Amino acid sequence: MHVFLTGATGWVGATVAAELLAAGHHMTGLARNTDKAQALLAAGGQVIYGTLDDRQILFDAAMHADAVIHTAFNHDFSRFADNCAQDQRAIETLGEALKGSHRPLLVTSGLARLVQGRLANETDKPASGPEYLRRSELAAQELVEKGIRAASIRLAPTVHGVGDHGFVPNLIALAKKTGVAAWPGEGSNRWAAVHRLDAAKVYRRVLETGVTQPVYHAVAEEGIPMRDIAIAIGKMLGLPAESRSPEHFGWFAAFAAADMAASSAQTRDVLGWQPQQRELLADLADSAYYANS
Repeated sequence: MHVFLTGATGWVGATVAAELLAAGHHMTGLARNTDKAQALLAAGGQVIYGTLDDRQILFDAAMHADAVIHTAFNHDFSRFADNCAQDQRAIETLGEALKGSHRPLLVTSGLARLVQGRLANETDKPASGPEYLRRSELAAQELVEKGIRAASIRLAPTVHGVGDHGFVPNLIALAKKTGVAAWPGEGSNRWAAVHRLDAAKVYRRVLETGVTQPVYHAVAEEGIPMRDIAIAIGKMLGLPAESRSPEHFGWFAAFAAADMAASSAQTRDVLGWQPQQRELLADLADSAYYANS
């Protein structure tokens, strides 16, 4: 299968690219520059240079692919609204290129604000409303309504592994800066987790099993209390671990306090997927995890 992959040099996308190539698929990745593309080329992938704003490039690449996976997203939170709009336009462009065919489009989304007080599952509707700016999954659903074979893969809020530069490293960096590994309130809010190598296998398995449902969960651990994450960080840094007010977390406060626990039972059953990599707290006990935070 020839797959076009956006975000092919990113934290998740690069692992998806490696997983596809190792399984014998052909892969063309979108990259912004030659420096970022070197690892992909070395692994045997092809590269198209461009960004999510290059709609003709996206359209043409999708037109010539057997399947499309969209993992790219600009995580600069200072211009979050613009980035969400860019993401939605890119999904619409990719879908337009696949219109009238059975070629699938896999869109990456998340678990934020799905449900409260229980594990989210694959049948839960995505968050919506004017205050919820990221519309990745809603855009995919709109494509389905137009007859396009689209599905969403919801990633756990922490896609971990050594080299991680996502939400958990934000907590590590904050602990180093403030001298305390903190959790908000009681610290009972939970984050689902998945190792990035396990997450990559979900994307591959969805393509190989035929995209049979609208939503899949790349979730290995259903929910780790934020307090446990902070304690693990504090232990490794030799810092106290304590509760702090929302102000302590700054722009990250809403994420740190969010309850994003989820099941992947349906996904495991449909795909025959079983996570095999080490869990988040085991990663956080590895000193290498703290090198770049």
